[in-house]
Amino acid sequence: MSVVVIVGAGVIGLSWSRLFADHGWEVRLNDPRSDLRDLVAQHLAGVAVDVAPDLAAALEGADFVQEAGPERIEIKRELYATLATHTRPDVVLASSSSSLLPSAIAEGNPAADRILIGHPFNPPELMPLVEVVPSSATSAIAIERAVDVYRSLDKLPIRLKKEIPGFVGNRLQKAFADQATYLVQEDVITAGDLDELVKASLGLRWATIGPFESRHLGGGPGGIRHVIAHIGSQMTFEIGAPDPTKTDQVIAQVEETYGAGPQAYEQLAARRDRRTRAVSAALTASDAAAEGAGPYGPAGSNS
Repeated sequence: MSVVVIVGAGVIGLSWSRLFADHGWEVRLNDPRSDLRDLVAQHLAGVAVDVAPDLAAALEGADFVQEAGPERIEIKRELYATLATHTRPDVVLASSSSSLLPSAIAEGNPAADRILIGHPFNPPELMPLVEVVPSSATSAIAIERAVDVYRSLDKLPIRLKKEIPGFVGNRLQKAFADQATYLVQEDVITAGDLDELVKASLGLRWATIGPFESRHLGGGPGGIRHVIAHIGSQMTFEIGAPDPTKTDQVIAQVEETYGAGPQAYEQLAARRDRRTRAVSAALTASDAAAEGAGPYGPAGSNS
C-alpha cells in the first residue's frame, strides 16, 4: 500500500486525507496542534487515517507528501527543509499553496527538484482540478509522478507551463471576484442576486464548457472570429475596480444573505458538497449515455 503524508489538518488537509484514504492509500496526517486526535475523530470518523504528530516519524517510508500548511513562506521553507531531510530522493513534495511560487518555497532547499505545487480547488475530494505548477528546478520525473498520483485519485491534473503568482485558477477567480465586488459596491446589484445570476448563467455554462469554447460557440459557424469582430468589438466599456475602503459593506451583505459562524458554514458547505456531487454525477452519466462519444461529441465528429 502506498503511503501519503498530509501536512496540515485544516479544511484542505482533511479533504485530501479523505480523498487519499478513499483510493486505498495509507494516510498519515500531521499537524502540531494539540487537539489533532479530537479533530480527526470529529471530521474523519470512519476514515482510515493515522494521526502523526511527529513529522519526521510520519515521513518514514512515505511515497508522496501533500502539504497543506499555513500560507506563509517562512513556515513553508521550514517545513520543506524537514521534508527534504526525511524523505527518499524519489518522493514528490507537493504544496497545496494557493499563491506562493514553488521557486520561493524551494529556495535553498536541496530537494528543489522534487518540490512543486499541487493546488486543488476546495474541497479536493470533490473538485476535479489540481494545478501542477513546477519551478524551473523541478524535475520532469517529479512532475510526471505528481500527475500520475493525481490521476490515480480521479482528479484532473493540469500542468502549467511555468510558474506565475496565483497560478491560473485563482487569477481567474480574483478577476471575477473583483468585478463582482465592484458591482455590489456600486449598488448595481445585491450580493445575493449576483450569486443567483451567476448560477443561472455563467456558472451553469462553465460547468459544461470553458470560456474559450463558449466564445467559439457563441459565434455560430463563424466561431470566435465572428464573436470578436462583432459582439466583442462593442465591449469597450470600462469595468471598474473595487474600492478597498468599501469592503466592509460587501462583507455585511454576504453575511446578511448567508449567515456567519460555524453553524452557517456547516449548512452552506453541506449544500455545496451535495450540489457539486449532483452536478458531477449528472455530467458523468450524460457522457456515458452518449455512446461512442469523444471529448468533442460523437465519434468522428469535430464540431
